[in-house]
Amino acid sequence: MQTPLPIDAHVAEIAAHVRAHRSAVIVAPPGSGKTTRIPPALAAIRRTILLQPRRVAARALARRIAIERGWTIGNEIGWQIRFERKFSDRTRLLVATEGILTARLQSDPLLSDFDVVILDEFHERSIHADVALALAKQAMDSRDDLAVVVMSATIAADDVSRFLGDARIFDVGARRFPVGVQYKPGVSMSAAIREQLRDAEGDILCFLPGMREIERTRAELANVDALVLPLYGSLDVDAQERALAPADRRRVILATNIAETSLTVEGVTDVIDSGVHKVLRFDPETAVDHLVVERIPLDSAEQRAGRAGRTRAGRAVRLWDARDILRPHREPDVRRVDLAPPLLDIRSWGGDPRTFSWFERPPDDRIEAGLALLDALHANESLRTFPLHPRLARIVIDAHGANDAMAIAVQLTGGAPAEVHELSSIARRVLGGDYRRHVDDATLRRALLAGYPDRVAQRREPKSPRLLLSSGTGATLAREIDDGNGEFLVILDITGDLVRNARIVEREWLSPTRREVVHEWDGNRVRAIERSWYGAILLHEQNVAPEAADAERILAEHVTPDPLLARRVAFAELEVDWTAIIANAVEGRRSLDDVHIELPFNLRRRLDELAPLTIPLPSGRSAKLDYRDDSTIVASAKLQELFGLAESPRIGPRRTPVTFALLSPSGRPVQITQDLRGFWNGAYQQVRKELRGRYAKHPWPEDPWTAPATHRAKRRS
Repeated sequence: MQTPLPIDAHVAEIAAHVRAHRSAVIVAPPGSGKTTRIPPALAAIRRTILLQPRRVAARALARRIAIERGWTIGNEIGWQIRFERKFSDRTRLLVATEGILTARLQSDPLLSDFDVVILDEFHERSIHADVALALAKQAMDSRDDLAVVVMSATIAADDVSRFLGDARIFDVGARRFPVGVQYKPGVSMSAAIREQLRDAEGDILCFLPGMREIERTRAELANVDALVLPLYGSLDVDAQERALAPADRRRVILATNIAETSLTVEGVTDVIDSGVHKVLRFDPETAVDHLVVERIPLDSAEQRAGRAGRTRAGRAVRLWDARDILRPHREPDVRRVDLAPPLLDIRSWGGDPRTFSWFERPPDDRIEAGLALLDALHANESLRTFPLHPRLARIVIDAHGANDAMAIAVQLTGGAPAEVHELSSIARRVLGGDYRRHVDDATLRRALLAGYPDRVAQRREPKSPRLLLSSGTGATLAREIDDGNGEFLVILDITGDLVRNARIVEREWLSPTRREVVHEWDGNRVRAIERSWYGAILLHEQNVAPEAADAERILAEHVTPDPLLARRVAFAELEVDWTAIIANAVEGRRSLDDVHIELPFNLRRRLDELAPLTIPLPSGRSAKLDYRDDSTIVASAKLQELFGLAESPRIGPRRTPVTFALLSPSGRPVQITQDLRGFWNGAYQQVRKELRGRYAKHPWPEDPWTAPATHRAKRRS
């Protein structure tokens, strides 16, 4: 005879509603019986699959329902989890982990083997649950006889209801037994356990963040008068079952958050909650999910406390301050973990992740990053044949299923050593003739590179532990794994910026992800360098012939017209398209030495008319013209060459007079003027008086107007 539970009064109504309307959302607290009563009721008339977030819960729940109903495992009820299945064609209720439903939907998008899909503990919002709900909804929309039911102790029921087309919400609010809550901030877990052992009588369920904390606490309790049992996901099945089964001694169960789920641990009357748990978070800088310890949300605290009220009134001790504020709900996986696995599931199902009807759509950049990783892995359906992350599946396939590759895959997932045997069985079946028990070291390292193509690193200096990652960030090799060998590494395990596991890869194995030809200015010429990159790592560079267009563009940026030519053009007020002239001058050139700027013929002729390079002097020689920035023109000449010249020549469009720098025989200026007439009639006599003795060999006539202009000295008499 079954023990009465609060949900019993609602089971018939819920079952009838699901039969008629094909959807429902059920909210009921721990201990209400929703997980053990509703699925069997639906399975009595329709074949049902019940999804659980954890393998431990799926196995234990199937056994509990079988006991309550008098069913046989593998007959009326069964389970299917990773590496393990116990069901038959006669099975009416299959308890499975969420990823199993996703896998089934790949080969059977309409889920024709089942009539009801139940997602339990949906508040945990694993990525598998989100995808499973979305795929189940699509199947429901395509079938008029498939029902979808979502159950949870704490859930945003309205959101789920809307997603399922305004499904009815059943809120069963009564907890079976009351649970008193105490707060003990600053007390260690082992101290709290010792105190509860003194003050209470029943078994104690303790929540800690992970295996390491559990084993440390277990060691601290070595001398207590109780059976101290661990409970975490990587434990072997026998150890898990010992933790769940009644014992003839008082028990202290040290568990991770796997005990928050539908597990009923017989005899538990007290819960001690550390208030923290480990969650995976995706680090975009390293493309890796990291387990981090965080405060639990309020709904987890309520779930944990509820474990104490499953079979009788209980007590929950919380090792934090009652004034501490917890966020209401846990953050869904879809906001914080690597999206590559679910994206591959959606692709394999035939959907486009960019347009997929997500229950909660991830940010577009996260979707694109996940798709980029799948492309780098050359992900295809073969990767889904292994119950592993796509990275690890790629390693196993490329290593031909070798034992060493299996061991690495299991190690990286934190799995139990026994899983190596299960994976090997799958590999032999899937790979057929390609299967190898052992492969050489180079093949294994190549396979690791294939699985982690985005986690290649290069030593910044020979033998240095400092690394440059292909993502562009830095990292450091842990001392215990660094032997100084290898220039390039593939990183298998990184915490923050500390690399804890890596293998050497060869340069020639790295196919460039990007090639570029960079044109640079090198003094007076254009140089072209071809660079091959693996992400942010420079693999190779070499000088190559510059591309004509790039070389001419860069060369043109460094070419300027001759300053004198530019000033002459400005003085002449000519309209000159320097850009076009320079572009013509650099065509086919690579160096400044090869560039010669010339004006078109018609402009050159006009320029020579308006701004000549020289002017004729009365002496018969010519003087160079200096065109200044202020639009003045200066000609330098010995004053003897200008005897008799009354007016400065005028040139240019504005008839600008030439300014003369009158020089002594030694070439030093003695007068600068545009007024030659005034000079000859005035200042000349003073200049003659001062210089005729010093430069006696040169003519200094009293009358410069009538003396012949000359550049020569006087002839000897």
